[in-house]
Amino acid sequence: MRLVLASASPRRLDLLARIGVVPDEVAPPDIDERVPAGELPREHALRLAVEKAEAVAASRPDALVLAADTVVAVGRRILPKVEDEATLRACMKLLSGRRHRVLTGVALAAPGHAIRTRLGETMIAMKRLSDEEIDYYAGHGEWRGKAGGYALQGYGEVYVRQIAGSYSNVVGLPLAETRLLLKSAGYPLA
Repeated sequence: MRLVLASASPRRLDLLARIGVVPDEVAPPDIDERVPAGELPREHALRLAVEKAEAVAASRPDALVLAADTVVAVGRRILPKVEDEATLRACMKLLSGRRHRVLTGVALAAPGHAIRTRLGETMIAMKRLSDEEIDYYAGHGEWRGKAGGYALQGYGEVYVRQIAGSYSNVVGLPLAETRLLLKSAGYPLA
């Protein structure tokens, strides 16, 4: 059975390769990722993953379609995907010295079945950041397009004091949950 990854993330491709999965196609969906008023982080991550899977599966009804969405949350507040330095600085100041959650909703559309979902959740404790550390990180540029503005798999890792949960979830795809979804749909895995 063909597998389509509904994501433009090179990190998700790398993570899938770790479990021996190479999608037959990569097809990033074009959906509205805004957060409706009152939507909580868990619901947001799962809703977007499902919408991405549905959008791609509509034009590929005979394929398995895997989609994911990663959210960084401080309490009930969902941090944005950071595209500019001012937003990065605001996110880093909010995360400084605090715990936050990284949630990744994973959805799998399979022909003839309802969309299956899983949620990965990881707790992160960030060290207190000085203005100089934020300035230095802003100069890296690896934060661009990242939920919450930092990359755990990059220089951002030096600011993390503690991680409880799946590392791959923070990078963008919880591998244990993803593997279970693929196996449940009959995708061949070792």
